[in-house]
Amino acid sequence: MKTTTKTASLRGALMALVLGAAATLAGAQARGVGPHELRIGTLLDLSGALASAGKDARDGMQMRVDEINAQGGIGGRKLRLLVEDHGYDPKRAVLGAQKLIERDGVFAIVGQLGTAPMMASAGLLRQTQTLNFMPLTATALTYEPPQPLTFAYLPSYVDQLSKGLPAFLRQSGARAVCTVYQDDEFGQEILRGAEAGLKAAGRTLAERTSYKRGATDFSSQVARLAAAGCDGVVLGTVIRETVGVMTEARKIGFRPAFLATVSAYSATVPRLGGEAVEGLYASVVIDEPYADSGPAPVRAWAQRYKAAFDEEPSVFSAQGYFVIDSFAAAARAAGPALDTASLVKTLETQPLPATLFGTPEIRYAPGRRLGIDAVRLARIRDGRWVSAD
Repeated sequence: MKTTTKTASLRGALMALVLGAAATLAGAQARGVGPHELRIGTLLDLSGALASAGKDARDGMQMRVDEINAQGGIGGRKLRLLVEDHGYDPKRAVLGAQKLIERDGVFAIVGQLGTAPMMASAGLLRQTQTLNFMPLTATALTYEPPQPLTFAYLPSYVDQLSKGLPAFLRQSGARAVCTVYQDDEFGQEILRGAEAGLKAAGRTLAERTSYKRGATDFSSQVARLAAAGCDGVVLGTVIRETVGVMTEARKIGFRPAFLATVSAYSATVPRLGGEAVEGLYASVVIDEPYADSGPAPVRAWAQRYKAAFDEEPSVFSAQGYFVIDSFAAAARAAGPALDTASLVKTLETQPLPATLFGTPEIRYAPGRRLGIDAVRLARIRDGRWVSAD
């Protein structure tokens, strides 16, 4: 009888261990998914070179989160958004990702902002099997080669320039094209895109120069471009640096045509740069939302945003809103037993709907992690972005 009791006790203990391990695994698979709450996180720049973009993206995200929760949440779960400020610093991005994943236990990282910060945190996300959903960066490294848990929607900077530069050359008449770019992964993609776009037009770069991330003085770079006789400049810049380069150029009487990517496409650029940035071209995926022009649904959305935050929205506000809206659509479609596997399967087999911002239906597949490949050109005229196509 003693042996039987001991055996039964041992079996009971072993069973408890097995069940505990299974529960742990299940909990790990559904980290951030509770009976009444779904936790997601984002990594934004709220204090560095992209602070204006980060703030707007955060507000756009929170606006959609609040709307979703007011409508009952996702499968009865309220959506909770946790935000970490990386200050456009890759090291801080890693620390922020660690906090969101290990301490806050988020289900996914959505809409993280910036190429270098995202690349710095990517290894941790892969290691912890955390979904990297629609980062706000157009680096090709988000989808080439395809990563199982990364879903991008912005075409790469290389593709933007490969497709956009020939149109820019036709419209601007530029002959000697140069580039100034940030000295990091983002800037290197701009450089490759500029070279590819010029090659397609049978040309080569006349000059190139770079600057360090966070720089505020561009006098030597602009002087170098002016000395090379450039009449067209490809900008590997984000918002503040775009204004800085073009302001310096105007100051010394250097007036080439400028082309940037989606990283500089924001109402903040003409608001900060004024006359100095008039005529700037940029590639576009989501249109700048104006409250008094454009499609009626976008005007209505912009008015709601202004009522909520007491300021005009930017394209980053729209991107933040769009990312949360897309995540919510996929999470609903994945069903009540939401986990990473079910969400991935849903994304790979069901399209995400078109949105009020003019984005087309988004389709992913097991070997495809880029949702949108269409790019258009816009230009600043009288302080506003308008279509240049």
